[in-house]
Amino acid sequence: MPKNTPLSEHPRVKSPAAPRLPHVSAALGGAAVVLAAFIYLKINPYDILLAVPRFLRFFAENFLPPDFKNISSYVPLILDTIFFALAGTCVSSLLALVLGLLMSERTNGIRPLRAVIRFAASILRNIPVLVWAALLVCVFGIGKLVGLCALVLGTLGILSRSYAESADEISGEKAEALRSCGASYLQILFHGLIPEFVPSWVNWTLFSFEINIRASVILGMVGAGGIGIMVQTNLRLFKYSEALSLIIILTAMVLLTEFAVNQIRKRVR
Repeated sequence: MPKNTPLSEHPRVKSPAAPRLPHVSAALGGAAVVLAAFIYLKINPYDILLAVPRFLRFFAENFLPPDFKNISSYVPLILDTIFFALAGTCVSSLLALVLGLLMSERTNGIRPLRAVIRFAASILRNIPVLVWAALLVCVFGIGKLVGLCALVLGTLGILSRSYAESADEISGEKAEALRSCGASYLQILFHGLIPEFVPSWVNWTLFSFEINIRASVILGMVGAGGIGIMVQTNLRLFKYSEALSLIIILTAMVLLTEFAVNQIRKRVR
């Protein structure tokens, strides 16, 4: 090849790829959708930028410093929040284990039954915990049982699907070996599938507990028990410093829960 031949013309050298038109079109389309959403909602992005310094100034003047003097009186409510998440996760995980095994193709060969259970789990999964709590409060009134039932119903659908998908991903070699040796359905289930399913079951259960700690706080804001109701009460009474102290404690509680859950996950793996 002559020395003056442009590098881009060499058969073994490719010129830099030009931007792909579909990517540009997708970016423009996304920007158009966001702009249309702002126009439809009648929200001015400039107002959002102006609201940020106003919020920071209000927060600094009213919330700081946090007031921890009455925290001792809130300890029972903080424990309620933790035990709500713990009890709700335990109950929903046991119920979801049964539903998940009935939804899995590896453990349930009856297709119509799988379809019915998947449909029911989908309904439970697509109704938020907050909506469950609001409905149950309307029916049963304010109380701790309402918060627990809302957590169970809200978590049951998610865990059922997660368990079922985890069971479907299990290799069937061990189960086939047991089946070829004449093992019964229960023997295959308890000796072939469940031992391999346990790590996924633990991981998903711990993940749901982590989520339920946060959900328990929200449930308190609709009168379903827990510390959330005191956060809302302090905000309504303009006790911003005391509300901030509760928010700090809740944040620390969530972070500690996340750390503990991650440590347990590492041991399970």
